[in-house]
Amino acid sequence: MEDSWKKDLAWILIALLAVFALQVGLKVALHTDSPLVIVVSESMEPVFYRGDVVLLKGINEENIDDVHVGDVIVYKRPGYEYPIIHRVREIETVELGGKVEKCFVTWGDNNWAPDPDFPTPYGMVPCVPAYAVEDKALVVFPKIGLIPLIIREHLGLG
Repeated sequence: MEDSWKKDLAWILIALLAVFALQVGLKVALHTDSPLVIVVSESMEPVFYRGDVVLLKGINEENIDDVHVGDVIVYKRPGYEYPIIHRVREIETVELGGKVEKCFVTWGDNNWAPDPDFPTPYGMVPCVPAYAVEDKALVVFPKIGLIPLIIREHLGLG
């Protein structure tokens, strides 16, 4: 019986190392700092629900052409605490500082209108500039993030 706690501790350590290795491996393989994110709002229902975990692939200048109408992207919007995960409805081009840039009209599947104009150093644009896009959604794992989400909210962390 005395060795029982040692075995339990060993399994806990193995599980923690496995989770850490998985997270690091996904970061490297998918070229993103956040390969797994928990959905925190209802804006993408019925595709993503609060508490779902989404697997993401990093998007940058080299692979921005991998984003198409119908894809779900993650982007950072100035003034918002959390990144936004919404569907691409149209792809346009805009001129920003003399440079033509790809720009994505997005909105959540549960929203009735496109996302608001995006603030850039050159003024507001009616779409998300390519430079703001960080990730593209690949797979959703339903509800597995619900418990951590509830705990975070009860602790006032999110």
